[in-house]
Amino acid sequence: MPDGIPVEPRVHHQMASLAPHLNKLERSYSLVNQTTRNLSENDAHEALASSISRDPRCHDDICLGLMVATLLEPQLADKHYRDLTLISRDGMQGVVNCLIHIAAEKFTKLSESALQQLLWLTKELIKNTVTGVEHLCLIILRCIPGGDISPRNLQVADFMIDVFNQNRNWLDTIPFLIASVVYTYLRLIDDHGGIHSQNLTHLRQKEVALCVKLLRERFNDCITIGRDLVRLLQHVARIPEFERLWRDLFDNPSVFSPTFTGIQQLLQMRTSRRCLTSRVTPDMEKKIIFLTSHVRFGNHKRYQDWFHKQYLNTGESQSLRCDLIRFIVGVIHPTNEVLGSDIIPRWAVIGWLLTSCSSTVAAANAKLALFYDWLFFDPEKDSIMNIEPAILVMHHSLRSHSAVTSTLLDFLVKIIPNFYPALVDKVQAGVFASLKTILDKRVLQSLDPIFDNHKLDKDLRVAVREKFRDFCTHPGTDGSARVEDLVMIDLAPLPINNHVGDEPTFSDDEEEVPLASKVNFLKDNKKENIEDVLSNVDDTLRAHLEKLKMDDLDKQRETMEKLMNEIVNKGADQEDTHAVATYILSILKDHFKGQLIPEDLTDDLIKASIEKPLFAMFRALTNALDSSENTGTNTLISLLHKMREKEQKMGYLLLYYLKANNLDGYKPMSSVAAVYKKFYKESETSIIDNLLRDMTLCQDDDRFMFVWLVPEVYQLFPDLTQNNTQLLHLLLEVVDANQMQLLICLVLQSKLVIFDNATLLPVLQESLNWETFEQCCFWHLIEAHNIPLDDLIAILPELDFSKHHEALSSLMLFMKQERPSAELLKNIMLRTAKPSDLFVVSILQYWVLEYEDKLADIVANLLTKLVPNSPTKRKRGSQAAVSAKGPTPPSIEHVLAHLDQLRIVSKHNPKFFLLDNMQRALQLVLGSNLDPLKKKYHDLLALAEELQPRGSGTGGRGTRKAASTAKSQNSRTSRAVPVVSDSADNTSEEEEVKPKPAKKRKKANVVESD
Repeated sequence: MPDGIPVEPRVHHQMASLAPHLNKLERSYSLVNQTTRNLSENDAHEALASSISRDPRCHDDICLGLMVATLLEPQLADKHYRDLTLISRDGMQGVVNCLIHIAAEKFTKLSESALQQLLWLTKELIKNTVTGVEHLCLIILRCIPGGDISPRNLQVADFMIDVFNQNRNWLDTIPFLIASVVYTYLRLIDDHGGIHSQNLTHLRQKEVALCVKLLRERFNDCITIGRDLVRLLQHVARIPEFERLWRDLFDNPSVFSPTFTGIQQLLQMRTSRRCLTSRVTPDMEKKIIFLTSHVRFGNHKRYQDWFHKQYLNTGESQSLRCDLIRFIVGVIHPTNEVLGSDIIPRWAVIGWLLTSCSSTVAAANAKLALFYDWLFFDPEKDSIMNIEPAILVMHHSLRSHSAVTSTLLDFLVKIIPNFYPALVDKVQAGVFASLKTILDKRVLQSLDPIFDNHKLDKDLRVAVREKFRDFCTHPGTDGSARVEDLVMIDLAPLPINNHVGDEPTFSDDEEEVPLASKVNFLKDNKKENIEDVLSNVDDTLRAHLEKLKMDDLDKQRETMEKLMNEIVNKGADQEDTHAVATYILSILKDHFKGQLIPEDLTDDLIKASIEKPLFAMFRALTNALDSSENTGTNTLISLLHKMREKEQKMGYLLLYYLKANNLDGYKPMSSVAAVYKKFYKESETSIIDNLLRDMTLCQDDDRFMFVWLVPEVYQLFPDLTQNNTQLLHLLLEVVDANQMQLLICLVLQSKLVIFDNATLLPVLQESLNWETFEQCCFWHLIEAHNIPLDDLIAILPELDFSKHHEALSSLMLFMKQERPSAELLKNIMLRTAKPSDLFVVSILQYWVLEYEDKLADIVANLLTKLVPNSPTKRKRGSQAAVSAKGPTPPSIEHVLAHLDQLRIVSKHNPKFFLLDNMQRALQLVLGSNLDPLKKKYHDLLALAEELQPRGSGTGGRGTRKAASTAKSQNSRTSRAVPVVSDSADNTSEEEEVKPKPAKKRKKANVVESD
């Protein structure tokens, strides 16, 4: 390194705020500078290597110092990079991780020179196929935002597309990067062909060529993008290359992939969160997350103004709004704690983005981005969180921004027949499914206030009623009363949407006096109606109910207990029951709001939480069922059921009471479960359906209570809940790391049993569709239950190495704990060997390192039995025994293919194939009539051919030469093949093939010790 370089000032100037630990980078750069000062290139390299040899702890500092030098000194970059590659002992993982952090945190703050060097260094890392550089590429792609045609942004986009074109072979090995590249550049093509983009024809043509080539050659990797791939292809459909691509998508979809059936298949796939995130820079992501998780409603305007000034103040940035809306809809899913707070909700942010669109094209694209998940919504696969923002934007805009609701409704009505006329029925079904889910999940209690509101244009109301007749309660009305309906909905507690009723606006607050007066009027009417109903109730019951209204909390509880005792002891008619249920709910409505479960889960606080008047009803039910003398038990059950019809929280609150009331465990679980079953005695649906409905509602309302209840539910109803994928998925959707740890503790204490081994396969299959974190938690629970591996490997044939990463990774770790066996080997070798599938070869390589001799015995025995005319196949009953005692054995081609992969992986140390048993098995294959396989796996079988006698050998390992006649081959094989007692062997084979007695005893002991 040249003498006299001003180290620290230069680092600060060109790499200001590169990373949180800038001082460490400065120290590393100074260390390299001091070590190599005034030295020649060779001496400098020797000095650096010597420093690492003397103190290995210097390794990371020197590597980072060379990385900084590469970024700061372009004229010496080749030298520094060469030193880095020679000195690094961790495959440059520390350098790659640091570069990823720099790109993610401070990409926009890099000086022009440092940016150029970062891109150059990325290209060199790709050339050397350094592990992890693909993640650096993902971050750099994210730093090329849409709606930005500044020279710096165009330069990065141009550089990266050249890198991908020059390193196509490397790119083809990373499917998830292919999908991100296609998604990124499809989005950028639209920007680079707009009216603001001049002289970008050459760059745009390179982007088009790369995208079309990847789509045609690597479509199976691109299809993982999901339905947004179709949305982006629509934006570029007029480009000739994409016109031809569209024709093939419509007319000849199999040209892309034999398994691709057409556009509908793509539209039914959820868009990958990675792709949605890839179109938002890391800095934008931080700002959006902060806005939707920390900024209170009312304080949001200045944050929105800052964001608009920073990212949305240019003409070409109009197109960025689509990316932001798709990111918020598909990725930002707030917790119930955030939803229940006064933090600015997603719908308000999206409403602001919609109203800031000044271009009609951008506005239309933004509306499509908002409703895109509606068009092919499937409640089984898609999330309610993806459709919730659109309906809430329309709902809350009615008051102060009714034009927003009108334009969104008009768009929704028109998109159904016009999006894809050939699939109009599917699109309509998707929109209807979205609306039904919105009502089922109680995002809104009714759609009438939106669909039939007097603020909407009359023609639009008619079109909406005609299109969505099934969702309009009064399809023939003129909408004059809909504002009152809207207010009544605002007064009701809605668990999923915390802001229905707040009446906030996007950036200003426009009060309407008539609306406020209608709110008061409606409240008075409601009270009068309740009093009218109460006048017809039995005098004794009415007296208790009136005291219930006036008393404080303690007296309310006493009054409620007396009221319940009166009902249990004397009963009540149906009219009285209905009136009592209505009145109690009106008096105790505040008891259903907020968090009922204490934050500190001590026994005293939990027991105190069920001392409220609300839980006195459940206590009365429990006591009544314990006693056989009460005649009014059915009346009480009927009362609670009517309350459940009006307030659905009653179901899971009963579960909460049952657990809180039995913390000591003095009551048997069957007795506790009987209370819940009696509660649903009058229900037409099954217990499991009611249970799942209650738990789903609890998950929506209070995630903390839900997770606390889950172990109790599994104990109360083991036959109904074990292996129930819907309940399990509800749990995994909301559980956090701390709660997961507690669940595993309960499993280890045998207080929680989630799985039943006998019917586990459908659960494993369903889990493949879950999110990564959910699957990781799922496999942690599997491991905690100590489920035998034999019950897990049934899923193995269905797993794809490029898709089912979580399941295969977990199974590999399970198998790592097992010793090799014949049954296990047969199961894994049934998988088809593919160059990109490292599952089988990784397990085999690990077993070779840990159990080499044992694995050689098992593989040789399996291979010997699969070779036609081998001595172990002389008994006809042998195959029948195999089928009866174990899985169907793999074909000999499967075994040879996996062994060939193992040979390639261990080509520098083929010791495993040189063992006696493996040599004899391979020689047996050579002596068979399997000519096509011998030709296909010539390199593998050559390991046996190469071991010929060297002079007059004396019988050492590998010195027997293959005989030229079949007789001598069979004679030698019958002496050499070892007997390995596994589940596929039988006594007839052992008698037929007789090795030397000493060897037999030795081998048998090894195997039976397992």
